[in-house]
Amino acid sequence: MKNRILKLAFALLITISAGAQKPTLFLGAKAHLGNGTVIENSAISIQNGKFQLIADASVIRIDPSAFDTIYRLNGMHMYPSFIVPNTTLGITEIDAVRASHDYSETGGFNPNIRTLIAYNSDSKVAKTVRTNGVLIAQVTPRGGRISGQSSVMHLDGWNWEDAALRIDDGIHLNWPASYYNTGWWAEPGESKQNKEYQNRVNEIETFLTKASAYAKSSNLMDLKMESMRNLFDGGKTLYIHADNANDMRDAIELSNKLHLKKLVIVGAEEALKITDLLLENSISLILNRVHRLPKSQDSPVDEPFTQVKKLHDAGVHFCLSYEGEMEAMGSRNLSFTAGTTVAFGMDYEQAVKSITLNTAEILGVADEVGSIEKGKNATFFISDGDALDMRTNDVTKAYINGVAIDLNNHQKELFEKYKNR
Repeated sequence: MKNRILKLAFALLITISAGAQKPTLFLGAKAHLGNGTVIENSAISIQNGKFQLIADASVIRIDPSAFDTIYRLNGMHMYPSFIVPNTTLGITEIDAVRASHDYSETGGFNPNIRTLIAYNSDSKVAKTVRTNGVLIAQVTPRGGRISGQSSVMHLDGWNWEDAALRIDDGIHLNWPASYYNTGWWAEPGESKQNKEYQNRVNEIETFLTKASAYAKSSNLMDLKMESMRNLFDGGKTLYIHADNANDMRDAIELSNKLHLKKLVIVGAEEALKITDLLLENSISLILNRVHRLPKSQDSPVDEPFTQVKKLHDAGVHFCLSYEGEMEAMGSRNLSFTAGTTVAFGMDYEQAVKSITLNTAEILGVADEVGSIEKGKNATFFISDGDALDMRTNDVTKAYINGVAIDLNNHQKELFEKYKNR
């Protein structure tokens, strides 16, 4: 009995000590808060995995004894985690090895497919992406008309349960294209009308109408319909992948007809043609990667680079993605695409916001991450230079929920092995 009492007392002492741990202070960095503001000489502390103090070190008095550790970061930059949406990161590993692709299933309508349980927390690719400040990803399925459900994941953890930030945040619908381009990028052909367009739209409407009716019932059990249920009460977001202006108009019209609570358009190549409609319906966008070719051979060569500034000036809510060829490994370049928008007129802090807080708001995780604010999860990184500039970015420390993560990866190991050969 005495031994049991001693063990309980010892366990209680450890618990109290852990809870009373002093905060850690990061002092002197130029802090880009992610909400559009910056502190040139910051004092930021974290405790128990949360941000605590967010202040200008130039106007406050700091008692060093109040902190467990103080990192002096003069000349360095601090950012909230960059967040990459709409990516296959974590569910694909080697493009040339089909067996490592776990992002697509057979069939046209698969709302029950979940990327959550396919997520590989030991992905070597994810470790290379973290070294550029991308610590959170919306892992998204591909293929079919309805691809399945995405989840928002930390790029660190023992397993998918440990890495999950928001489970099954939404369902992804690939809207049919009313027109398609022929030829290829070097020799573009003419645009042609998709004669099956209306039939495909009718199939989508029929499926969503059935799901809407099912959501009002309580005595049925259908796996696919169950997966759709929360679309109609706001529990999940419908992500519609579409690029053409007319297609986006049709998608918005159908969502309004079916009273869908949350709609986000992914891609939105021609979003500037429908800005009034987007604003009227409060629709957010996940944009195509900035580093891409213009939509047509007649488009201005800088069209993808200037789109972001124009949408921002119009008041449209959006974030940046990196969908496309080699998107998983290329996600490390997300910050540099934001840097390109700065070179073409975007305000720097707004560019940071387009890959941090804006993304968090669109994915429904802004209460926890996306900016450096008191009470939010301490998921952030420190760079020795400008993180939006490939010439100066050098991430030296990164934290997920206040815990420092290892920034080593197999590419760094190979570099160290062969650099003197």
